[in-house]
Amino acid sequence: MAYRQVGQPSFADTLVSRRGKGNPVLRRIGELVDWAAVGGVLGGLPEPERGAPAYPRLVMFKALLLQQWYGLSDPELEEALDDRASFRDFCGFVLGDETPDHATIWRFRDALRRAGLDERLFSEILRQIEAHGLVVRRGTLIDASLIPAAVKPPKPPEDPQPPGPDGRAPSKLVNSKRDPDARWTKKGGKRYFGYKAHVGIDQGSAIIRRSKLTDAAVNDTVPADELVCGDEKAVYADQAYDKHERRSGLATRGIKPRLMFRPNKHHPLTERQKRFNDAVGKRRAPVEQVFARLKGSYRWARARYLGLARNQTHLRLICLAMNLKRWVVLSPAGAAV
Repeated sequence: MAYRQVGQPSFADTLVSRRGKGNPVLRRIGELVDWAAVGGVLGGLPEPERGAPAYPRLVMFKALLLQQWYGLSDPELEEALDDRASFRDFCGFVLGDETPDHATIWRFRDALRRAGLDERLFSEILRQIEAHGLVVRRGTLIDASLIPAAVKPPKPPEDPQPPGPDGRAPSKLVNSKRDPDARWTKKGGKRYFGYKAHVGIDQGSAIIRRSKLTDAAVNDTVPADELVCGDEKAVYADQAYDKHERRSGLATRGIKPRLMFRPNKHHPLTERQKRFNDAVGKRRAPVEQVFARLKGSYRWARARYLGLARNQTHLRLICLAMNLKRWVVLSPAGAAV
């Protein structure tokens, strides 16, 4: 299959490059990342079907990164790639190059999902960040946040049932015909329909090391052990993650279980446990900032796609993009950008 030739500058491009300063953050990311290694991962994509020449895979991946950083829909990204010089420069387009339309962007992202390369790309960027010694491993901060579904919620169940032994709400809860993977849950006396994003971030660097998306009915504690990396010195989490088995399991692995104690009607918190919870709460606060950026700067206050799989890919791409921005800040030249 033939690929389009992009990035061959003309005299007009030379004149434009002399006048424009470009985007310093995008330029710095371009310098930090080993794009050849990223291209090696993208080599796992199947060859495009017959038709017009495809865009180079690395060019398309860079376009997806821009989409996450600026919180753009596929049509908005199509317009920005055609219009913004900094976007074109980051992807490698010159003035005469035709840029991909929104359908091409959708197909490429979905191809990453089907090939399982979204997870491998996340791991590759994390590996590069770790190779620069930026992951501290002093501790992992874990938490979860609700993400409303992209569809109009169906009528909520009249009597929501508590989660069963597996941490999931009973299957009789009403779901949506348009998005059957989304589920209802109740938090703080309010009902929510959609998904739940779970993350584990590195204490000190705020690099996201683990992420997982579930439906909203899954209890926070169910995927918690998947967010533990195994090489950290401690794990910090709120009361939702307080389990005796988890505490003992972490301690057995040499990881300090900094899990906030949860009271019950038979065992109220002691003064010592209250002080412990206050200390843990201060340490785990940066994970809340990650969700604030995810929902604010990255415009993921609501799911953009239908189905758990596509939204999981979106979460991985956002986390990858957030890590790249964090890499710029943590790098020696970050203060100058």
